[in-house]
Amino acid sequence: MAGSGIGSRRYCEELIRDGRVMVDGKVATLGMKVDPAKNLICVDGKKVTVSKRHVCLMVNKPKGYVSTVKDPQGRPKVTDLVRIPGVRLFPVGRLDCQTSGLILLTNDGELAYMLTHPKYGVWKTYHALVKGIPGPKALAALREGVPLAEGRTAPARVELLRVLRGPHALLEISLREGKKRQVRKMCRYVGHPVVELKRVRLGFLTLKGLRTGEYRFLTQEEIERLKELAGRGRQK
Repeated sequence: MAGSGIGSRRYCEELIRDGRVMVDGKVATLGMKVDPAKNLICVDGKKVTVSKRHVCLMVNKPKGYVSTVKDPQGRPKVTDLVRIPGVRLFPVGRLDCQTSGLILLTNDGELAYMLTHPKYGVWKTYHALVKGIPGPKALAALREGVPLAEGRTAPARVELLRVLRGPHALLEISLREGKKRQVRKMCRYVGHPVVELKRVRLGFLTLKGLRTGEYRFLTQEEIERLKELAGRGRQK
């Protein structure tokens, strides 16, 4: 299912748990063995066709776009920025609606899993414009980890890039995990809420040469490097 462009592996597991996946007319269960060449697989009544053509591209997501394949509120989706005939793409991880910057789209479920699961620990870097000027204590807390409702955050790389009028400060924050709205929650916890947030790097990938709303295909070499990077960072 992930290989067909339905969504990431986690999303596909959610569909199965919710009873929305049928195999030969029967409700699918997690762990069920199926052969797309022999079994009829349907999601919400629609036949799933497995694509053998895996692609991955990088988008410079504008603010105001959601990083989901569907949105009940009818907001613009990051997938609206890319149209490839015959290929269904889904976002690799998520950036909230008001966060801009680097996000990958793919139909390769295995690659998406490796880049989003915490055990692989791929670094993701953000530039956060925050209110006030974080002092040494606040910066140390962000680096060491802060307690959130979802659990304590893992150690992060945090640098104060510059102080701006307001007063505001620009922070560079790198994470190896991806809790929902994590950067915003971390900064709010230390008393410096985020004003603007942009993801600027994922692993070795940067937005160089991509204007807001633009995208480019990753090369096969870049895809292999991402897989190798995830493999090296895997936490047992």
